[in-house]
Amino acid sequence: MKEKSIKSVAKEAKMRLKNRFWEDYKKEVDSGVKLAKEEGLAPSGVKNYFKNLVIKSLRGVSEEDENFYNKVKEMLDEEGARPCDALDRLMDKKHFFSLSYAQRERYLFELSEKYLKALERYDGERGIERCLGL
Repeated sequence: MKEKSIKSVAKEAKMRLKNRFWEDYKKEVDSGVKLAKEEGLAPSGVKNYFKNLVIKSLRGVSEEDENFYNKVKEMLDEEGARPCDALDRLMDKKHFFSLSYAQRERYLFELSEKYLKALERYDGERGIERCLGL
């Protein structure tokens, strides 16, 4: 990710203020908290969900990470459960088989770490989205 200049960051902040970004955000959070209370869920989970959405939109997420998450999300939505061959489905087999034994191990460890992070994100987002009916 490239660094933004202070000027571009200030312009983005000004546009958020002009477009009522924060007012809309507050309305979404308040309606989500109200719905969560009605459902008997902790409002803090809803607040964290919306906070994480805003942080991702403001900071930006690397395209590679977002593509990987979308791949995991699609796979989990199709299956309805966690597949036992998830890493096999997610790996680049051509690249994997071109690596040495030690590199393959490293590749699998890194892939499993990314997968676990994506699962954690998926579980957090899905729980709140189901509650809010999103």
